[in-house]
Amino acid sequence: MKRTFRYSIFIAASFIIFSFFSGCKDFLNPNQDINITEDKLFKDWYEYRAVEMGLYAIQADLVEQIVILGELRADLLQVTEYADADLIEISNFNISKDNKYASPRNFFKLISASNNFIRILEKNHPEVLDPQSQITNYDFLYGEVLCMRAWAYFNAIRIYGKIPFIHESLTTMGEVDNYLNSSGTYIDSVDITFARNGYHNDTVFNTPVTLEKQYYDQKLVIDYFTHEMENRVKAVGVNHSIYNNDDSWEVTVWNPWAMNTLMGLMYLTGGDQLKAANYFEKVIYNSTEDYRYQLDQTFSNRNWRDIFNNIDYKEHILSSRFSKGEQQQNNFQSLFEPRGTHKYMLKPTRQAVLNWETTWDNYSYRVGNPLLPPDPDNIVLNQRGIPGDFWRGYGVSYAYLRNGELLDEMIVRQMLLLKSENDYRTSLLLVQDVDTVVWKYSWNKNIFDEDADFIFYRAASVHLWLAEIYTYLARLEGSIVRESTPVAVGLLNDGSNYPGGTGRVQMGVRGRVGFGGLVDGKRIGNIIYNHHPFTNEVLGYRNLTTSFYQKQLALDEYILDERARELAFEGERFYDLMRAAERRNDPSYLARKVSEKFKDESKREEIYNLLLDKKNWYINYFN
Repeated sequence: MKRTFRYSIFIAASFIIFSFFSGCKDFLNPNQDINITEDKLFKDWYEYRAVEMGLYAIQADLVEQIVILGELRADLLQVTEYADADLIEISNFNISKDNKYASPRNFFKLISASNNFIRILEKNHPEVLDPQSQITNYDFLYGEVLCMRAWAYFNAIRIYGKIPFIHESLTTMGEVDNYLNSSGTYIDSVDITFARNGYHNDTVFNTPVTLEKQYYDQKLVIDYFTHEMENRVKAVGVNHSIYNNDDSWEVTVWNPWAMNTLMGLMYLTGGDQLKAANYFEKVIYNSTEDYRYQLDQTFSNRNWRDIFNNIDYKEHILSSRFSKGEQQQNNFQSLFEPRGTHKYMLKPTRQAVLNWETTWDNYSYRVGNPLLPPDPDNIVLNQRGIPGDFWRGYGVSYAYLRNGELLDEMIVRQMLLLKSENDYRTSLLLVQDVDTVVWKYSWNKNIFDEDADFIFYRAASVHLWLAEIYTYLARLEGSIVRESTPVAVGLLNDGSNYPGGTGRVQMGVRGRVGFGGLVDGKRIGNIIYNHHPFTNEVLGYRNLTTSFYQKQLALDEYILDERARELAFEGERFYDLMRAAERRNDPSYLARKVSEKFKDESKREEIYNLLLDKKNWYINYFN
């Protein structure tokens, strides 16, 4: 039986992408039969590359789902009065199976298409299965597809809690549908087995295979796919820049840095902090080339917003490129903007906005009488400072629009200064009748571009994940146990205590945008003062002198807050909260954070009680 390659699932999304490459004109002839058999398809390298781009088109189809499910269920994004029923269901954690954002179908498309391409590579290039053979472009391509499939399973398991395992012999959506709809046992008509070191023409066996439907939970997914990547991937990431002279292409395909990031995140999610640290360290400590993935001045201060203007290999680890001119677009502007015909169905929560507007710079205070115990009345604020994180916040991550026009930044600065003087009435008049919008996918875009690139992984996120791990991680050096907490503080603030040695330009996540100094940096001492969000006055304090664990929890909270400022609306927030709640063994942590965005008290209590049960953190699609 000859297996047919289902090119139809690729051609619509990938047609324009393929046209970038020479040698593909016959392959892209629109008059050809789109059900192309494998023996006619894979005759030269350009056709492999074209199909590879088709897989990335399917991955790109998942970005809206990744953002909506990773952010709307968390504390930084909420529905507007214009939201459709599907978004309201997600916000209320009452999700039906016909919800378009909850459907796992696009994950299954990517998994089955990856299965198909993996089998084709194993058939036509069996050397990819030989760890001792010389590495070729087909090995790099094989590694990409294995990473892409692992990514699909991992994201699905974070959403659904469990997922049916799609056997490698299932290579079309028709087969996947039949398998999923089976009663429990499914007979696959063809299973092709390849000898590890032979040639495909004498080692192919067509045998029916009986598949028992299995559901993998988080532990099984992480164990299976980390093991697969550690043992089956010889190399990853085809060097496309030799064809198009564009270095950014390196990070629009799966590459070693992206694979290490995925591995680190999988281990972190599974609770293995040491293995997670080892993989994250491969990204930020060993990438010395041109200070790659170091937080230096490249994206410091106002340049921070350029992270979202172009794909740059100094910050981007894995990104999906969109282009209006090539008819590759997404719906982020439509979801987030009130301009033109856009739908404005989602907006930042008040807490999301306060994360930036209540960040203070250039302030100082002193203890009045050092002989007295800590007390707010004994603290003198020498200099109030300046409110607002304007490098990452207003005008790039969020914005105020009045009649479709962006409110001038100076008006927002004046509004915050008036609040700091307790003049709330005048401050509110300045922002009266504005729409609060997510601006990260609209910055530097025309109203109908709809083509903001999407970043799956970037450098600052890895630094913060590693800081999260270092908060608790202790290592044995000889006979001495060394805590890594000081390194976590450095990664968060100013890059100090950086273990990569001298010669590395480090500014820290906060320091890169001007908030990593001795006062405005987030450091943990015996006494932690609480400040008024709008006036910066000291309101109280916590005495942590006798509890190192409480200091770790406080630092952990600072890191999670920083992830909210740095990475808001990029698809990870709900999983950050899940991870923190799991680490504390306290579901109420997540329940409180998420429920607080609901204004109605009864609704807030309903969501809080619902999320005390961890089962409700997942979309129970397969129950």
